[in-house]
Amino acid sequence: MKIALTAAVAAIALASASYYFTQSPTTEVSQSSTPAQGDPMVSVRLPDDLSPQAGMGKRAFDATCAACHGENASGRLGFGPPLVHKIYEPGHHGDEAFQIAAQNGVRAHHWKFGDMPAQTGLTRADVAAIVTYIRKLQRANGID
Repeated sequence: MKIALTAAVAAIALASASYYFTQSPTTEVSQSSTPAQGDPMVSVRLPDDLSPQAGMGKRAFDATCAACHGENASGRLGFGPPLVHKIYEPGHHGDEAFQIAAQNGVRAHHWKFGDMPAQTGLTRADVAAIVTYIRKLQRANGID
């Protein structure tokens, strides 16, 4: 009896976790009217200051990532998800996950934007600077 109960609880926990991690996260749209293709997906509070490393990351982000992930990583409806979102917090997507995504691309798994292609022309140092910038944005928005 105890084994059956334990197995049932484990199955429910596994199903709940699977459901949580396979659903598209809800986003708060900061538009008063119906959002259009390319609109920001979340409102982003900017940090008071950027370190030199984060400043370099912002420039690299703007040149390489913003076309899909939006200005200040706010996402772009129909193009790419916001990186200032709890899904990308350090405990769920560590810094190395960003390195791997930039180098190899990544299959769609949290959002329905399609797969992200590998980003050519970025060094590990470039991606590290971008991650520093994203983490600074996340902290300014309560994501630690």
